[in-house]
Amino acid sequence: MFKLLLVCAALCIVAADVDVKSRSEDVRANGFDANLELDNGAARQESGDVHGNIKGSFEWISPEGEHVRLEYVADENGYQPKGSVLPTPPPIPEAIVRALKWIENNPHEE
Repeated sequence: MFKLLLVCAALCIVAADVDVKSRSEDVRANGFDANLELDNGAARQESGDVHGNIKGSFEWISPEGEHVRLEYVADENGYQPKGSVLPTPPPIPEAIVRALKWIENNPHEE
């Protein structure tokens, strides 16, 4: 996955004609850290450990001028992104919440 992100970042740099403000990569026996910041406001940070757990974030400025930031964790529970631009499920209706509580408090007896 790390190599894929680097390739995507490199392609974005070539396609967008932007300059790299800062870039660092530190690969160790017990993990890695990688950072990239471009002069157009795009950036990514990522760190991983020897167990395959990765934490990171990426951000950019949308065409509408909005600053977009996503944070994520990738571990034994899968890829878990967080960000205000991601869709969220609708709230559970109150009637359903009451029904679930009733079912929990009144188990079926055979």
